[in-house]
Amino acid sequence: MPGSDYPDTFIAGFPGETEEQFQTLLDFIRIADLDRVGCFAYSPVEGATANELDGALPDEVDRRARFMELAEELSAERMKRKVGKTLKVLVDELSNEGGVGRTAADAPEIDGVVYIEPAKKASKRYKAGDFVSVKITSADGHDLWGKV
Repeated sequence: MPGSDYPDTFIAGFPGETEEQFQTLLDFIRIADLDRVGCFAYSPVEGATANELDGALPDEVDRRARFMELAEELSAERMKRKVGKTLKVLVDELSNEGGVGRTAADAPEIDGVVYIEPAKKASKRYKAGDFVSVKITSADGHDLWGKV
């Protein structure tokens, strides 16, 4: 769903899928403004009816890689829109370099993280488990950087 904080997942390379249909999917993710997308390459599953369908794509046709390349590009654009905003972040861990946390939209080890600068003032110090307000200062395709 557009603007949703939850990932949308697609399957590419289903038996009989044409290049034109795949291009329609790529066009859709360009205009749908989905925050997070993922893609699995179709693969046969024991006992699945789809195994009997004509038009299985050869292994060298990697539509998933093409999908994910576009998804990365679109994600970087969306992440840059967060620069300058203040987000509520749950601190997961600390190090000498600062903290690492996540927003309500991030699943650990799946989505990007928020890297938090070390707090210089005692009044702004935080620990693992704290929710902190982080002003986002930069972004890449998946991760954000900011300060409390």
